[in-house]
Amino acid sequence: MLNKKWSLLLVMASLTAAILIPVLYTGYSSINRADAELAAQDYASAAAHYQQAVRLLPWRTDLKEKAGIAEYGNKNYPGAIALLKSQSKLSEQGWAALGNSYSNTGDMPSALGAYQQGLHFYDSASLYAGLAFVYRAQKDWPAERDALQNQLRLDANDPFTHYRLGLLLSFLAPEQALAELNLASSLDPETDSAVQTLTAALNLSSTQPDASQQMLTVGRALGLVQEWDLSLAAFEKAIELDGENAEAWAWLGEAKQQLGEDGSAALDRALALDPSSIVIRALRGLYWNRQGKYDQMRSEYALAAELEPANPAWQASLGDAYFKLGDLPSALTAYQKATELAPTDSIYWRLLANFCADNAVHVEDIGLPAAQTAVQLAPNDSFAWDALGWSFLSSGRYANAEKILMGVIDGDPNFFPAHLHLAMTYLAQGNRSAAFNQLTFVRDSDAGGPYAAQAEAMLKQYFP
Repeated sequence: MLNKKWSLLLVMASLTAAILIPVLYTGYSSINRADAELAAQDYASAAAHYQQAVRLLPWRTDLKEKAGIAEYGNKNYPGAIALLKSQSKLSEQGWAALGNSYSNTGDMPSALGAYQQGLHFYDSASLYAGLAFVYRAQKDWPAERDALQNQLRLDANDPFTHYRLGLLLSFLAPEQALAELNLASSLDPETDSAVQTLTAALNLSSTQPDASQQMLTVGRALGLVQEWDLSLAAFEKAIELDGENAEAWAWLGEAKQQLGEDGSAALDRALALDPSSIVIRALRGLYWNRQGKYDQMRSEYALAAELEPANPAWQASLGDAYFKLGDLPSALTAYQKATELAPTDSIYWRLLANFCADNAVHVEDIGLPAAQTAVQLAPNDSFAWDALGWSFLSSGRYANAEKILMGVIDGDPNFFPAHLHLAMTYLAQGNRSAAFNQLTFVRDSDAGGPYAAQAEAMLKQYFP
């Protein structure tokens, strides 16, 4: 009887082994394959094999996290969230993947919660980086600053983080900003140009006795480096310090426009505070230009020119306004006046040349000589040479235009205006294949940019 029981047990054990061993083998084989695929960044396959292992080896609670991390790498953010949020315990990488997945789906409150919960367990640079990203999206600048400082405490060699912290400190604590900006520049020379702009503004602001004016100076510099969110915050701080700072109100209006908001109320407030300010008139001129209200634009720049008659910039802006109103004779007069006020400045000669070429007016007697003067004054300026090539094209001198424009491209291969003008030259010469190549280069190289849009429009027109 005992032998029969043992025999039965042995049979059952054999059957169990026959079933379990293949399951175990397949499960662990799936893990090995998934690990290799994850290392090779084949995230989709890794996620599939980890999830297969989860089904076969349900006691391996770590596998869901690995599957979630792989899904995050595969950019399947909802899938990653479903896997990761079901786990009661995650690694540092798991918390980061969960927070990043939430932020990539736009669920910032959940992302914030994931990063904060992860930081209860791990003092992690990647989690603080995620936290900073969420605070940036929420425009909580002091909280972003604190998160960045903690990130740098754990990883001191990230140039972008130093640069970003320097930007925030420029208006939150200006006396601390220069150190971070200089460190960013030393770690990554590509930040040099922006750092120089901000350094000059911070040094200037430190000499200004008025706190509101200091913030105005910093805000303008932040705008120059295209950090309009932070620029807006600086202008708002300038107004908090002095509600009668008219230029701060005007720049607040400009910052709002740069961020897709209206800005007109701030500009109206600025004008009410100081109707004789040239800066306010100029910024209002920009506003009306964007609104397509060119008569109001002309009026603003005319007032600026009356207030500052020796400034060629207002004459050039007047020229643009007259052009948009269709008054070409007045536009030409204004552009010529700008060159008379600044006869040694290549920019105004170039603007005059381009106006003539764009509108096919006085190209021979005014436009072409203006372009030649621009090149003489700035022989290393691609814009000046492009204006000369465009003037030759507009005057019908196709060989000269081709030679000039090819020279511009040889010196600056990604100077897109010259490519567009060269394409127009080839079209005028009947060389359609060469024109097509120039246009497709611009379309593909300036993806999403203004020159790509021009190239795409020309391709549709000439190569339907």
